Amino acid sequence: MRVEPVPLGSVFRSRAKEEKAPTADKAPVTDSKQPRDPQAPKGRPTPKRSEAQTRRRSVANTSMTRKEATKRQRDERRAQMERQRQALASGDERYLPKRDKGPVRRFARDFVDSRLNVAEFFLPLAVLILVLSMVRDPKVQSLVMLVWLAVIVVIVLDWTVTGFRLKKRLNERFPDQDKRWAVAYALMRSLQMRRLRLPKPQVKRGERP
Repeated sequence: MRVEPVPLGSVFRSRAKEEKAPTADKAPVTDSKQPRDPQAPKGRPTPKRSEAQTRRRSVANTSMTRKEATKRQRDERRAQMERQRQALASGDERYLPKRDKGPVRRFARDFVDSRLNVAEFFLPLAVLILVLSMVRDPKVQSLVMLVWLAVIVVIVLDWTVTGFRLKKRLNERFPDQDKRWAVAYALMRSLQMRRLRLPKPQVKRGERP
C-alpha cells in the first residue's frame, strides 16, 4: 500500500504568521487623504480652533502667579488712568470718564464754556470775602455780608437763566436722547474757573456751540 507524502510546509509553518494574518485582514482601512493636525495626538480627532485657543488661554491664566496677576492689573489700571488724563486734556470721547461721555454732556460743556458765567468767580470772591471778614471793624463786616449776599443772589439768577437756556437748547438738539442731570452737570462746571475745568474747554468765549 503506497502512502502519500505529507507536505512539511504546513507542519513547520510559523504560528505567529498565522495569528497576525487575520488581524491584518480585519484592520480598518483609513483614508490617508484626510488632513490631520500635526500637534493632535494619535487616535483623537483634531480639536477646533476655538477650543484650542480656549485651552491655551486657560493654561496661560493658570500658569500666572498671584503676584504677576496683581502687577498686571496694576499696570492696566495705571494705563487706563493715563488715557483718561490725556482724554480730559484733549477731549477724546473714547477714554473720558462715564460722567463726561456722550454728545449731550459735550454740548453742555461747550454751552457753559462759550459764555462768561458769574459763578466761575465764586471761589475767588469767597476767598476775598473770607479775608475781609477777619477785619474787626463792624462797618467792614457789614459791608462784607452785603457783598456776600449780593454774590449769592447774582449767582442764583445766573444759574436760573443758564439752566433755562441750556434745557431749551438740549431739547431742540437732542429730542430723543437721555438728558438727565445734564443741566446740573453744566451748572456745576460753571462754578469752576475756566482754566481749571476738566475736560478742558474746546470752544472759545462767544463761540456758538
